[in-house]
Amino acid sequence: MRRPLPRTLRGQLTAGLLVLLAAACLAVGITTVIALKGFLVARLDEQLTATGGRFAASLEHERTPDADNRPDTRGQAEATFGARLLDGTVTQAAVVTDTSDRPVTLTPADRDALTAVPVDGGGHRVRLTGLGAYRVVAVPGDDGDILLTGLPLRPVEATLHRLEAVEAAVFGGALLATGVAGALWVRISLRPLRRVTEHAAGVARLPLADGDVAMPDPLPDADPRTEVGQVTVAINHMLGHVEDALVRRQGSEERLRHFAADASHELRTPVANIRGHAELALRHHGPVPAGIRHALERVQSESQRMTRLVDDLLLLARLDAGRPLEQETVDLTLLVLDAVDDARAAGPGHRWLLDLPEEPVTVTGDSHRLQQVLGNLLANARTHTPPGTEVTVVLASGTGGVRLTVTDSGPGIPEELQPEVFTRFVRADRARSRSTGSTGLGLAIVRAVVTAHKGTVQVTSRPGHTTFRVVLPG
Repeated sequence: MRRPLPRTLRGQLTAGLLVLLAAACLAVGITTVIALKGFLVARLDEQLTATGGRFAASLEHERTPDADNRPDTRGQAEATFGARLLDGTVTQAAVVTDTSDRPVTLTPADRDALTAVPVDGGGHRVRLTGLGAYRVVAVPGDDGDILLTGLPLRPVEATLHRLEAVEAAVFGGALLATGVAGALWVRISLRPLRRVTEHAAGVARLPLADGDVAMPDPLPDADPRTEVGQVTVAINHMLGHVEDALVRRQGSEERLRHFAADASHELRTPVANIRGHAELALRHHGPVPAGIRHALERVQSESQRMTRLVDDLLLLARLDAGRPLEQETVDLTLLVLDAVDDARAAGPGHRWLLDLPEEPVTVTGDSHRLQQVLGNLLANARTHTPPGTEVTVVLASGTGGVRLTVTDSGPGIPEELQPEVFTRFVRADRARSRSTGSTGLGLAIVRAVVTAHKGTVQVTSRPGHTTFRVVLPG
């Protein structure tokens, strides 16, 4: 399984440093081992050349009890190997011991290896059964024979193994120390970049979508000649532009709120007058032509709708301005019962179901506004679903607060409309909404009131199942 590479810049820099150092250590280790091996083998070759094949030449004398006829081992290092070849055949072979010499029994493979050694006076590697690896030099003898003298490679290999072990320990310790020191150094070096990241993350967590946003102070000035300094300058400039845009947006929203509030106040009186005159005309005792009566009834209906629109706009303007709501203990269970009774009376064609806990559920807030939230949610379910739809209201209380859900089995909300369902003047069916007197502000008021109570409201919808979920602090 392939191990994942470090994802953070600090991890990548530290890993890169360790990889480069490991490569350098490996190159140094291989170079030193090869150089030392070459040096030690060259020394063996010099020793072999200096012997001149004396030990191998003395092997041609037949062994007798007389010591003068034994092979000449004077000046020969222990474990020196000697062999004599005549007509391509090994006739004698022996090895020097700590006291004298002893014959060596060669296998056919050993004889073939010795016969294959070039007679060039240079050293060659040969592995002999029972003796191990040897460095062997072959020189021509005086009697037409070939004299082979060898020294064991075991000391060279042991020295190389010790060097490899020392290098592994030293380089391993160096890698460990460099890894720790490098990680600390990279961490210290990237500290300015971490401050930039934390500052940017703090800005990203700000609710920039709406409301008055207090932007954080700019980052401290850094050296623009460095990469971190250039990023710092760029982020400060970007935050400055964002702050200017937010100030302009907030000013525009404030002007729009003031306009909506002022316009709503100004409209209340003429709308009330129009409604009053229409009602007065309809109460006329004398005969009123049918066409005029119908027109007066339409004037009265539209003036009532306009009154509701003005009231909704005024409520939203007050909530946008942050005016405090009433803070009292509200029996939410009683409000739900009353709201469902009203909805059942207004929509007898729907099936209204209730799921309430045994104990009353209470919250702290404005009872009138919370009643308006319930009324708007149930009116929304009644208005936008056909008769026969089942609407279930569930109230529950737990550690996460008070949860109120309104679920219907209607056709659902189009997916593209769901992100904007709590936006003002958003309608799924404009023609139907206007015919039923909807202002397009009901769900916007729900969100504004719930937000003013420090709660949240969400919607999930698919064909046959739509749920509005309100969570209020307990």
